Amino acid sequence: MRIGVDYTAAVRQGGGIGRYSRELMRAVVALASEVHFHFFAAAAGMRERWRSARDDLQRRAAQPERLHFRTLPLTDDWMARLWQRLRLPLPVEALIGEVDWLYSPDFVLPPTRRRTRTAVTVHDLSFLVMPETFPPPLRRYLEEAVPRSVARADLILADSEATRRDLIRLLGAAPDRIAVLYSGVSADFTPQAQPGEAARLRARYGLAERYILAVGTVQPRKNYRRLMQAVEPLGVQLVIVGKRAWLSEPIIAEAERRVHVLMPGFIENGDLPALYRQAALLAFPSLYEGFGLPVLEAMACGTPVVASTASSVPEVVGEAGLLVEPTNVDGWTAAMRRLLDDAALRRRLREAGLRRAAAFTWEAAAQRWLRLLRGEEEACASA
Repeated sequence: MRIGVDYTAAVRQGGGIGRYSRELMRAVVALASEVHFHFFAAAAGMRERWRSARDDLQRRAAQPERLHFRTLPLTDDWMARLWQRLRLPLPVEALIGEVDWLYSPDFVLPPTRRRTRTAVTVHDLSFLVMPETFPPPLRRYLEEAVPRSVARADLILADSEATRRDLIRLLGAAPDRIAVLYSGVSADFTPQAQPGEAARLRARYGLAERYILAVGTVQPRKNYRRLMQAVEPLGVQLVIVGKRAWLSEPIIAEAERRVHVLMPGFIENGDLPALYRQAALLAFPSLYEGFGLPVLEAMACGTPVVASTASSVPEVVGEAGLLVEPTNVDGWTAAMRRLLDDAALRRRLREAGLRRAAAFTWEAAAQRWLRLLRGEEEACASA
């Protein structure tokens, strides 16, 4: 079997969908010894990152000689313009060769020949559920490109049951073409602290000895302004880790007015597990999520979690964290205070969180991904 994979997000994005793409494909190529993979990316200006991504996959592959790579001399913006906005009828097979399947982990499919089967991961439908949290040009692009890709796809992978329901309700996707594929947690996220990591983090980032951590792209849907209000009465530092994205200016302005808020920006994965481990708790107040990977990463590091009741988040948290309605500022203050003050509760949630995170692995995700593309499992089967 030959499978083409759009690896653009893996090369260009540090967190979020980029991390999902890298972790899933690392696990897939380690398992699939009989598959020829054809990876391609719009990697203009990203020569070193493309080389690093290619070398990383080859190191992990069961059969490195079955991995083939093609770089497209375009940026991701230009690829989107040509294939999605202008709808240039150039099939991807003309660039990478004939494949049986074409997989995109980032919402949209490139043009393909009719005989090629297609699979796409749709992480969430926030642009339809909360359109006010997107800049108009991006929202219009997603409103056109994502439904078109969902309608074309032979297989649609959803990050959660909540996203699966949204695909059926909002886009009329056929249930028998949608499979839930849960994310995993990288082995880097463990409860074992490194010697001296607390002092090193304090010196590098200006952390207080006790802090509440929030992880995720800085944008309105993450609900950080309410979180800042909720943390202020607690007298504890709030550390918000994430790349500044669209419509983030009011969030950043509010953070700058509050002395208890620290926003160090995007953190490379090398420091992220330590930031989780040293935090008093993770606060995850999102208004809408397709999955909520920071919740599992925190649990895997032994950090207790207070999370939102919105969309997919309770599905991920299970019984291993405290849940609060995302707009209830007083409720967030009370839940975080309870966790900060109650050592027995922290210990109980730490143990429950470690067990919960252990149930989500990239190997399990890769095994299901391969079964679905091989036709060994129906899409509508339970995750």
